[in-house]
Amino acid sequence: MFLLVTTVVPVTAQTSPSLLLQGQTYYDAGRFADAAIAWAKAAQDYEQKGDRFKQAVSLNYLSLAYQDLGQWKDAEASINQSLTLLETQSNAGILAQALNTQGNLQLATGQPEAAFKTWQVAETAYKRADDEMGVLGSKINQAQALQSLGMFRRSQSLLEQVQQTLNTQPNSLVKATGLRSLGLVWQTVGDLEESQNALEESLAVARTLNSAPDISAALFSLGNTARGLGEMTLALQYYQQATETATSPLSQLEAQLNQFNLLIHLQQFSDAQLLLPSIQANLSPLPPSRDAIYTQVNLAASLMQLVQVQKANTAKLANNRDIAQLLAKAIQDSKTVKDIRAESFALGTLGKLYEQTQQLDDAKTLIQQALILSQRINATDISYQWQWQLARVLTQQGDMQEAIAANQKAVDIVRSLRGDLVAMNSDIRFSFQEEIEPIYRHLVNLLLKSPSQDNLKQARNVIESLQLAELENFFRTSCLEVKSEQIDTVIEKDDPTAAVIYPIILPDRLAVILSLPGEPLSQYTTPLSQTAVEEAVNQMQKTLHRVIPSKERLRVSQTIYNWLIQPVEAQLAEGNIKTLVFVLDGVLRNVPIAALYDGQQYLVEKYSIVLTPGLQLLEPRSLKNIQLQALTGGLSEARQGFSALPGVEQEVNDISKTIQSQVLFNETFTLAALEHQIKTLPVAIVHLATHGQFSSNPEDTFLLTWDERLSADTLSELLQVKEQRNAEPIELLVLSACQSATGDKRAALGLAGLAVRSGARSTVATLWSVNDESTAKAMVEFYRHLIQSDGNRAEALRQAQLFLLKQEQYEHPYYWAPFVLIGNWL
Repeated sequence: MFLLVTTVVPVTAQTSPSLLLQGQTYYDAGRFADAAIAWAKAAQDYEQKGDRFKQAVSLNYLSLAYQDLGQWKDAEASINQSLTLLETQSNAGILAQALNTQGNLQLATGQPEAAFKTWQVAETAYKRADDEMGVLGSKINQAQALQSLGMFRRSQSLLEQVQQTLNTQPNSLVKATGLRSLGLVWQTVGDLEESQNALEESLAVARTLNSAPDISAALFSLGNTARGLGEMTLALQYYQQATETATSPLSQLEAQLNQFNLLIHLQQFSDAQLLLPSIQANLSPLPPSRDAIYTQVNLAASLMQLVQVQKANTAKLANNRDIAQLLAKAIQDSKTVKDIRAESFALGTLGKLYEQTQQLDDAKTLIQQALILSQRINATDISYQWQWQLARVLTQQGDMQEAIAANQKAVDIVRSLRGDLVAMNSDIRFSFQEEIEPIYRHLVNLLLKSPSQDNLKQARNVIESLQLAELENFFRTSCLEVKSEQIDTVIEKDDPTAAVIYPIILPDRLAVILSLPGEPLSQYTTPLSQTAVEEAVNQMQKTLHRVIPSKERLRVSQTIYNWLIQPVEAQLAEGNIKTLVFVLDGVLRNVPIAALYDGQQYLVEKYSIVLTPGLQLLEPRSLKNIQLQALTGGLSEARQGFSALPGVEQEVNDISKTIQSQVLFNETFTLAALEHQIKTLPVAIVHLATHGQFSSNPEDTFLLTWDERLSADTLSELLQVKEQRNAEPIELLVLSACQSATGDKRAALGLAGLAVRSGARSTVATLWSVNDESTAKAMVEFYRHLIQSDGNRAEALRQAQLFLLKQEQYEHPYYWAPFVLIGNWL
């Protein structure tokens, strides 16, 4: 994380002898093991002299070194002892630093609530010490803890306060540093536009003061943010400027390495070739330290990537022997400075090189060594990478049982990381689809090659974990922290006429797991490439336009039907199945399942259809015995650049005649009014008839109110207020005028994420924005059947869709197919 407050305050001859100063020198040089030895000796000496204050200072610094080394228990013992000693001291500034260190440790070890409280106390101590930058640093840290706790509005509000405070201050190096730290935190929480703004302000201040180190640091961070925003040319310019203004070989090298990596990513190989000699020249004289080792490993990783993408012409830039020598030096340097974490990174990366060159026995040995070291310091954030590499090597060696075991361990670690995995998004280069998703899919692939009942169950659970991890990565927070129940259990207890269909997209086939009530799991597959599946889905989406001839639409629709449903038609009929629950994978989330065609009928004409992002539901229950009341919000006028929705007024009026409703319409449909009504009204249904969009970008997933955009995070906080007050939760959230972002292959992820994050037991929404007149009719029918059919949500939605289908002007799937029910269907 990025701390605004300097963690190791420079010591002076007047306040500290050589051991403290020596420890600081080692720490600044990235030699954390040597720093820990010096500070541990300093603490011991002060204890013998009876100097409790300086002993406490030494222990605080020692905890920082232990944290960098991954020695969490030693770090905790040191900071606890430091704080105990400081209880009898009156130096508020040193106490604040120690509390800052404790908060950092708590957040790193998965205790965000404790970290938040500790940083609040630190803020108070900094105020007593009249340290304004310490106060701001504590607030920035609190915002990060709030983000980890899912309290996004509070986090954003706090960061905005810090930014306002900094903007009112006169230009100074402290202001430049504060704005840069703020920009890095905005980057961490995923708001890249705010990150860019804060970093640009930091750069402007640094340039006013002509501070080259601060100018270079701001430019470097701006490069990372620009890359995250997809502004690659701008990112390259920032990295180049950061290199030119850097005042130390290491900061220059870091900027060059990011530039080099991006050039390879963009396949600008000639420019990369020009940059490489300068990188090598800057790297050679660096003394051994963690930062120097990491730069060697990062360079090696970029060169390995280069070898992979440009095999025919890599002799000029990289060859495997030079890469191996570079990593061997990194391994030796890490042993010299006794840095286990850095040694593990270097060993594992060398193992990956040998994997690429098919030296599998050597690769296996190196990866196992890297794994042992990472386990020794409990560095789970790198252990999962080595387990994953080991699984790949074992697979190539044909040892499937051991490969499954290693792959399962990698998945288990990723699953346990949860918040830590989310935090990896602070690294702009991190890609969930490239680095995490393949771990899950590889394991599923292995399991489904030997489809025993145990393997089928395990494969299903792994894919469920992937769905959850994908949503958590999307929102950068944990999504399912509420009580849930397995779908199989729901079917067994409450609906024996429901079946679960679970398609899984694999590189060479589409596998489908079927769960029927009281029956063992079964699997059926279709030999297909992932590209073929994506092309079919894209084609189906195009044919749903009203101008496309029906023949083409029905052909594509039947093709996907044959993949997903046709092989088990007889089993579904024999089991008297009435409801199909789909747990869709990847691009299949964008398919309007109701419009699949068997050659004679649409799927919706035979079954009620439910979608769920995973095999677990939010504690399901029927609406039979619930007094159905709705809070309805509607926006018919053009607002915030969005067109008018004239049919919404009729929709809101008709709904209020069908079901008891409290209505917020146009200027009364504000965020504050919505929040107030949700808090105070005993409603089971929230219906929002307004513009909205679902996207693979969380910033582009929102609903529109009269005065502002309502993000998924904010909606989640609003709806979960009821549960926090022990009131009845929202049973049904209806979003009737939303759409998936055009051309976004993963847009439905935003819809699924919003449904899960809202905390509502079920959500009705649309995959695209349809005619508001037909939508109004469909919604009225939905509520009418909801009241009349014992509250079965899936059947109520089906009847609403059939109502449109049977009318000539609305029979095209464009009008009725986009409606989907997500979550509980009872």
